[in-house]
Amino acid sequence: MFASLVKSSSRQAEIAEVVFRNGWDYMRGLLTVGRAEEPKLPTPAVLRKILIELGPVFVKLGQLLSTRPDLLPPAYIESLSTLQGDVPPEPWSEIEKVLQESLSQSLTETFSSFDAVPVAAGSIAQTHRATLQDGRAVAVKVQRPGLSVAVERDISLIQFLAALVAQTDFGQYYDIVSLAEEFVQALRAELDFMKEARATEQLRQNLSTSHWFDPTQITIPEIIWPLTSEQVLVMEWIEGKPLLNALRDESTELHESAEEQRAIADLLLRAFFQQVCLDGFFHADPHPGNLFYMTDGRVCLLDCGMVGRLDPRTQEVLLELILSIVSMDARRCAQLTLNLAPSSHPVSLAKLETDYDRLLRTYYSTNLSEVNFSLLFYEVLQAARDNRIRIPGNLGLCAKAIANLEGVARILDPDFNFTEQVRPLMADVFRQQLQGNAPLPSLLRAVLDLKSLTLQSPRQVELFLERLTSETLQWNINVQELDSVRRAMDTAANRLSFSILVGSLIMGAAIISANSQFSQVSWLSDALFAIASFLGLWLIVGILRSGRLR
Repeated sequence: MFASLVKSSSRQAEIAEVVFRNGWDYMRGLLTVGRAEEPKLPTPAVLRKILIELGPVFVKLGQLLSTRPDLLPPAYIESLSTLQGDVPPEPWSEIEKVLQESLSQSLTETFSSFDAVPVAAGSIAQTHRATLQDGRAVAVKVQRPGLSVAVERDISLIQFLAALVAQTDFGQYYDIVSLAEEFVQALRAELDFMKEARATEQLRQNLSTSHWFDPTQITIPEIIWPLTSEQVLVMEWIEGKPLLNALRDESTELHESAEEQRAIADLLLRAFFQQVCLDGFFHADPHPGNLFYMTDGRVCLLDCGMVGRLDPRTQEVLLELILSIVSMDARRCAQLTLNLAPSSHPVSLAKLETDYDRLLRTYYSTNLSEVNFSLLFYEVLQAARDNRIRIPGNLGLCAKAIANLEGVARILDPDFNFTEQVRPLMADVFRQQLQGNAPLPSLLRAVLDLKSLTLQSPRQVELFLERLTSETLQWNINVQELDSVRRAMDTAANRLSFSILVGSLIMGAAIISANSQFSQVSWLSDALFAIASFLGLWLIVGILRSGRLR
């Protein structure tokens, strides 16, 4: 079915050629005969090469997959985490057309100067420096022309392949169609710069106030809203250098001052935990290229195209999970994992706890300052994957953000101790959860609830006793997983009844054959024997196919 599509589409033929050339046998089967078998990934290096060759959509898909340690083994996560599309910049003539279509005025009326040579080029867009008529320096991020058409074309292909993989046990268990739709939505969000602008503005407002760090030491570029559209994003120009470049530059204060380096490491960690634990909205890709050291000593967080959201319940469970990992509490860690990611499939809590205990036991004798927490967090998520637990996508984004931040912090401060830095922040969050934002009103509400309960309890006990003595009380008992037991019993009963019926037919045919004195009814015994043989054979085949003969 798919082979005809490959022949009729140059893009699909191109994808097939890339896959064949790199030797991905599983995808070769899908592309040629449309046969869905259990997925078999190529090596991490081959997969990374294929995604790069297939272009920006698949590069973004690989970057999104790198945030899902619950789906892929560690080697694939590590390989895809550094995935970047090596794409040359678009010609200025093409970029100028996109700008003219997006802006309400001409370029000369909008900008006093515009550098046609981009300062950066990526798979989705490229960035130019410009100056507004009022003298403000801005960064202009322009989407590559015609990209939306190419993205929609590749999205259709991704959805088609997901539908094929969904026919396998792997695809059904992991709900590949829903995962593909999740990735598709993220890809489409990358094409809408208005969403990135709104995320940038929200993070800018959230980090403008804090009691964990000095808000004046961290900034996010201001959005120039009148000039921003779905294809063009205009924001404040940041004077500075990538953080790690500034660290290596001997002319910067950051290179000379170890104290300044430790302060920035602490600043980044506190800013991130405020986003996760308090705001529930966080920058999901704080890798070194998105962290700038400004000329005035501040740190700037760039590129808010990938963000994560956490609801209040997930925030609480995640915080407790981090604390249980730091405390090496395997039992609590297993319980919280199931609370965080309830599975529709039966999961053995004892096995999950045993796996966590085996994992954490390897760190018991290790000094906490030597523990790579992000790696440990990844291993916890991968242990959940091995137990067929599907972790929410935002938790994968959070794990990737922690890995990026811890990596940067350890470069800035070789003695950086993640667990010791996190403990006081978690204690503060727990204290706020207990007290609330308004301790006195919360206490008064609790007193009123207690008073109401005290007044209503005698009447409720009286009603309970009346119903109990009058025999009108009904108990509704719901036993989990009882349906599977009932189905098994029904199957056994059906097979037993089927066997009795076959035996009865055989006995009836034998009696008729033995007592028949007329040839006119001999056909009846033959018919009964034939029916009994057919039904008996059907029963035997059914038992053998079920694999439960033993």
